[in-house]
Formats: sequence, C-alpha cells, structure tokens
Amino acid sequence: MFDFNLTLARLVRWGGTHQAVFDRLGLPEAGRRWGDRWRNGPLDGEDHREHSVDPVSYHRWELDRLRNRARRCGVPADRVEDVVVELDRVNKALVMEPYPDAADVLGELRRRGLLVAVCSNWFWDLPAALDQTGLTGLVDVAVTSARAGARKPHPLIFHRTLAACGLRPDETVFVGDSWHADVEGPLAVGIAAIHLCRPGERPHEGRPDVPRASSLSDVLDLVGERTRA
Repeated sequence: MFDFNLTLARLVRWGGTHQAVFDRLGLPEAGRRWGDRWRNGPLDGEDHREHSVDPVSYHRWELDRLRNRARRCGVPADRVEDVVVELDRVNKALVMEPYPDAADVLGELRRRGLLVAVCSNWFWDLPAALDQTGLTGLVDVAVTSARAGARKPHPLIFHRTLAACGLRPDETVFVGDSWHADVEGPLAVGIAAIHLCRPGERPHEGRPDVPRASSLSDVLDLVGERTRA
C-alpha cells in the first residue's frame, strides 16, 4: 500500500499561484490576505464522510470552503463566484510525474504476486492523476481521501483501502514519505509501515523499529524481508 504524492510521484507544475488568480481578477489585496494555497483545504486526519457521498456533493463542499474563505478575505460579494471558479480550476491543474524507479518497483511487486494499492490524501480524481503518471496499469486498488470520507492518518481511509484489497492489516505494508500520515496512521490500525526518506530529507527518529527506505527501490528488499519472515 503506497502513498501517492511525494512517494510514487511528484508535482512538476502548478496551475498557477493563488496570488496570480487574485491579481488577474483585480483583487490583489484579497489575494495577500488569502495567503497559503492549502489553508482552505481539509486538515490531515479530518473526517468528512457527510461530504463524500458522491462527486457532486464533494465538489460542492470544495467550492463552499473556497467561498467562505474568499468572503473572509474581503472579496466583494459580486466577485466571489469568479474567484471560486478560478481557484478551483487552478488548484486541480496539476502536472505530476512518477519518480524514476516507481514503475519498476510496482511492476516487480506485482510479479512477486503482491497486490499494489495506492491510498492518498487527494482530490476525487486520483485515477486521472495515476493515468497522468503512467502508473495506472501497475496499481490494483486506488483509494483517495475524497472518496473514502477521511484524510490520513484517520483510520477510516486505511480501513476502506484494506476492504477494497480484501486484506487484513497484518497482511499489509504501507509505504509513504509523511511520518504522521503514512507511518503513525497505518501503525495505529495494525498495518506495518516503511518510512520513505529520500536523500536530503530529514529522517524521523521517533521509532527506530520502523524501517526506513531512501528510495522506492529499497522497498523491494524491505518487503522481501517481511514476506520471508
């Protein structure tokens, strides 16, 4: 079971900055008050099942969050919808590329007879993002927080992924770069974890018993050790 962003793939291009959107719409001061791109998004660990019943409901919730923040940032009432539509477009106009070893590693795991799943804090359209990276044919199950109803490290998203795979926690290993979401989250529901900490990234020293991989290729050896144990 793998995280997606910064584990299997990385962002190479944004649709544009939020400040650029506000500048283009003639609202630079509101843009400066808006601040960080993701401040309006759901928090890690958030349970949002009531909004995840279908894509229309989830998208409505996304737009409502943007509207509420736009109003708080002083966007005039008659400009709120212009801002919301453009911010929603920019937020999702992402170009992702796979890490160089991602396809080979996933392919090898499947050749070993292992089921490969992706479990990600992502928008509704995780399958489209996997298509963009060329990894779709190497993934058996893909679960996004938008559809699962909760963001990692909430237990719900892990249980939903396990159910989709038809596996128990003790039959599963999670691989990801985020300590909180991808290590502590899986461990809390009984899933073993491998922390992906690439060169140049600061390792987490809190759990010496958690295996650490410096690349996806290292995961092959670590998973092999577990399956032989």
